[in-house]
Amino acid sequence: MGKLTNFGKVWVGVQTRDHNPAHFHLKGAGVRAMIAIDPVTILRGKVPSDLWPQVQAWAIANRAALVAEWNKCNPLYPTV
Repeated sequence: MGKLTNFGKVWVGVQTRDHNPAHFHLKGAGVRAMIAIDPVTILRGKVPSDLWPQVQAWAIANRAALVAEWNKCNPLYPTV
């Protein structure tokens, strides 16, 4: 899994051989969630309310990096 950043003890990553829709994962410190890349929404799991604004802002600002990592890790399901 490609780790992209972290928020304290919670890290952000894209898994290889994953499924659509294009998404990333939050894991750590009691957090396990799957977040869509575009639009940035919680697909599965829960994100603490104090962490969600940071994650959402980071994902929007780093959309190109998320898409590039998704496409590298999941070439069968490319996104633009």
